[in-house]
Amino acid sequence: MVNAKQSHAWKQYAYIIIGATIVGLSYNIFFLPARLAAGGLSGISTILFELYTINPALSQFIINIPIFIIGWITLGKDFSLKTLIGTFWVPFVIFLSGDIPITVTNPFLSALYGGLILGAGLGIVYKGNGSTGGTAAIAQIVKKFTGISSGYSQFIVDGLVVITSIFVFSFELTLFALMAIYISGKAIDIVQLRTSATKLVMIITDEEEKVQQLIQNGIDRGLTKIRSVGGYTKLDKTMILVVAQQAEAVKLKKLLQEETPDAFTIFISASEILGRGFSLDKYDGQKF
Repeated sequence: MVNAKQSHAWKQYAYIIIGATIVGLSYNIFFLPARLAAGGLSGISTILFELYTINPALSQFIINIPIFIIGWITLGKDFSLKTLIGTFWVPFVIFLSGDIPITVTNPFLSALYGGLILGAGLGIVYKGNGSTGGTAAIAQIVKKFTGISSGYSQFIVDGLVVITSIFVFSFELTLFALMAIYISGKAIDIVQLRTSATKLVMIITDEEEKVQQLIQNGIDRGLTKIRSVGGYTKLDKTMILVVAQQAEAVKLKKLLQEETPDAFTIFISASEILGRGFSLDKYDGQKF
């Protein structure tokens, strides 16, 4: 049990470092060269660089100090320790990659691809239950107290920063920056929720034993049975619920069409699945 907890903790720290690295690179490759203040602390540092040529890595690190203290108080020691890693790592990557030869100055391409890459990086950090500091930490606080998703909370907080950038950059660049944070917010939710990676299959049938055998022998998945009554026929039926990976769902569809074509079947995209066989190993030391 202890080893499992340690392994999980190390995995979370790895998520934070990998995600923070992606965030730092996205800033130097896309946002700073295109002069996009794409929300958050990166947007503030872009504005400061434009006005006073202050090194973005330095400004981000300094501004993060009071925000880190707020995170420590409101989100707990565990979160704040992970935030500390992200807080240090993003400016560190920005500093190291300051002279990176690969840059994109076109504002549309920077907003599109930069938003996707930034959102992917932040989503990976959030999967590690951490933060890159700055307004990302504020977004996590908003999420905790409001219940809205990380992507939309990030969009709200970053939007306020972007709107202020209109006084420094052109209106056109501000619109591109808004586009970037919207795209990054969607990318955050996709990474966190793994949209459409799995399917919830609902099967209403009179042949529950036959369907059960198809599921267990065909795709090796567990299932749940719910007794139901047909609204029109008033006959007793069984609803079978099974969660499957995309490829397994395709195979199950074929089996059902061949063996029980009369079964009423619904395939629903599941945003995230927790539990044995998905977030945990399918078999954990079990003997058969």
